[in-house]
Order: sequence, then structure tokens, then C-alpha cells
Amino acid sequence: SPMIDAIFKSSDAEPTLELISNEVSDDRDYIGPDDRVLLVIENDMAFARFLLDTAREAGWKGLVSSRGAAGLALTREYKPDAITLDINLPDIDGWRVLERLKNDLAKRHIPICVVSTDESRERALASGALAFVGKPLQSRDLLDSLLETVTDFIRRKQRTVLVVEPNEERRTLLTERLKEDSVEVLGVPDLAAAATAVREKQIDCIVVDAEIATSNLNGLMPSEEESNSGVCVRMPLIVHSFGDAEPDDTAWKRLTDSCVIHSSHSLDRLQDLVAFSLHRNVARLPEARRQTLEGLHHSDRILDGKKVLIVDDDMRNIFALSTVLEEHNMVILSADNGRDAIKILEGDDDVAIVLMDIMMPEMDGMETMREIRKIVRLKNLPIVAVTAKAMKGDREKCIEAGAWDYLSKPVDPERMLAVLRAWLQR
Repeated sequence: SPMIDAIFKSSDAEPTLELISNEVSDDRDYIGPDDRVLLVIENDMAFARFLLDTAREAGWKGLVSSRGAAGLALTREYKPDAITLDINLPDIDGWRVLERLKNDLAKRHIPICVVSTDESRERALASGALAFVGKPLQSRDLLDSLLETVTDFIRRKQRTVLVVEPNEERRTLLTERLKEDSVEVLGVPDLAAAATAVREKQIDCIVVDAEIATSNLNGLMPSEEESNSGVCVRMPLIVHSFGDAEPDDTAWKRLTDSCVIHSSHSLDRLQDLVAFSLHRNVARLPEARRQTLEGLHHSDRILDGKKVLIVDDDMRNIFALSTVLEEHNMVILSADNGRDAIKILEGDDDVAIVLMDIMMPEMDGMETMREIRKIVRLKNLPIVAVTAKAMKGDREKCIEAGAWDYLSKPVDPERMLAVLRAWLQR
């Protein structure tokens, strides 16, 4: 209808992105199409400047944000080649930032290096980070090693996957399903042959049949690189089962100190995990494979039954947003003012995400978000700001007030659904 058309925009039009505060005079105004760009999301501005200077000396252009939500917006706008991420951020917990990026098919290929205190190491690597460096840093050499690790990873266009599968027919099937122009798949029948391959070639990911994953796999793992450079990088290991039965995982779970373990029970899921582990850009995959992965991730299962609160003083806007979201089986709650929205959130533990209009009379969206964030239980509730005015500084003000993401009116329905899926996919 014309009313809905006025609220939504066509899906091929990109929202206008206003500038985000440039806290340390980074390079955002001087980035060319061929520049290699590092985004630094870091709470400590002195350390952020140090990282920026180090990156520039290594030939990178740098972007810096002290806040997680602004870092996400910079990622969307500038599409950096790599990101360093601090976990202790003032607005969004750094884990949420990592989760948001790794759950977004358009961004999950970007290598992320977590630079944080040592207790974050295991979770960072298990969550998809390419590398981890512990704080406090012992030397400038450590940053140089980190940038060298990332640069080498980005420059190397060919990746190699090692498939360990004793059954020849299955081994051939896996090899055919996983290989592509820039991915070589090396199939071997047993662990002895696999250990030889690991010694002789640079392997980027290992796929092991679940039936032999119960064996001693220690000889399969390359020695950990951390001891030499201080940069912790782990081998991705995917345990694949052709059946439904879950294998005895005692043996391979012991390898968590030397690899990042995933498990798959279908070929589609295996392809997804391999692409994820290799940091493959889904947009550049062969068409059939890209559609398979998009089908897995854009499934309405992520939205199905999730409760969303829409806060807007114009019932026509609530109706238009609800019409789209109900088609994806979301449960809709609505409020036409901030105070009612807070009451709903205080009384309903099941609200999964909030769409918050900013331009409301009396208690506007900014003030409503600030009040919501004062409630301990709601500190980590995803809130997406929706505003009709794409003015310079709007995004920053929304983030300061407690939003985790931002949509401009007229809203792109596909962009709205992508934002909801990314925040709700946990």
C-alpha cells in the first residue's frame, strides 16, 4: 500500500550513512580503493593510537572506534580488511560485537584479532577470531607480529583443506563438495597420511571423519605458533559425521588447546563451517554454494517465535513494521510511547529485541533507551534505533543512548530482517 511504501524503501537503495566521530584523527577521509584497511575497536585511546601508528608504518590505513556499536557501523560503511577488537568496551560487550560480525554472512569473512586480557583467549578463538594477543602487551614486536600474521593471511589467496576419511567413496564426495578455484582439498585415508600432509603443506582447515576422530589426534596438530611470536592462532578442526549418531568426543575434545573444534552432520553444514573457518567471503563463492549458505543463514528459524517490541508514536509505522515481521512468524508487541515500552520490558522477560523510534513526543527514543539501560536485566537487550532523520551525528547519539544498531527511515525491509537475524542468531 502507499502508506507502507512511504515507511519502507526499495531494497536496492542503501541508507545514507552519516559520519561517526573521529576520535584520534584516523584515515577514514583518505582511504582509496586499493588501500588495506585495519579497523581498531579499542577502549583505551592511547593504545588505539599506538595500534594506528603501527598499522600505518606497516602500510595499512587505519580506522579507530572506542565503542562497539560505532565499530559495527564503521565495518558496514568502510568494509575493512581486518579488525582488532578489545572485549572491554564502554557500550556493547565486545563478545556481542564479535558475535554480531560472525553471524553476518556479509562480514564474517573479515579476520578479527582479539586483543584483550588472557582469560578471553579460549572464547575468542572458539568464536571465530583469527588470532588472539594478550594484554598487557610485552613489546611493540608483538603488534608487528600480529599485523604480519594478518597480512600474510590476507595476501595468501589459495587455501588448503585436509580431509581425513577412510572410506574412498565418501572421501571423493567430500573432496568434490568442498573444492573451488581458490580452495585445494587434499583427501587422505588415515591419520598417518594426514600427519605427513600437515608437516609438508600449509593446511588451513582439517575435516576428520567422526569415526576416526575418537583416535589420538595429537600428531595431527601443528605445533602452536604462540610460543614464537606471542600471537595465538589455532587450527580449525571439523569433525564430520555422515550419520545422526553423536560420536564419543572424549578424544578430540582434548585438542581444544591446539585447535578450534566444530562438528557437522550434513554436507551443507560442513560447507558452511569450512567457508567460515577459511574466512571465505560468501559473496565471492560459486553461485550454487553461496545460495546454499544463504539458505542456511537466512532461514526464518532464527526469527520464528521471537518476540519483538516496536516502539513508535505513529500506529501506521507500527502496522507497517508488524506486517513484515509477522510474515516471518515473529511475535509483535508494541508501545506508542517510551514509558509504556519500559513497563512492557519490565513485565515481559521474553522480549528478544526492540525496534525503537527516536522521534517521539515527551519521552523520545534517546531518553527511553537511556532509562532501559539503567535496568540491570535489560543491559544486554538488543535495541535497534529507527529514525526518520539521517542527520550527521544521529547514529553516534543513538549509540551513546544505548542502541546497538541503527536503521534509517524509510526502512529497507531486507536490511531490517538482516539486522534482526544477526542480533538474534545466538
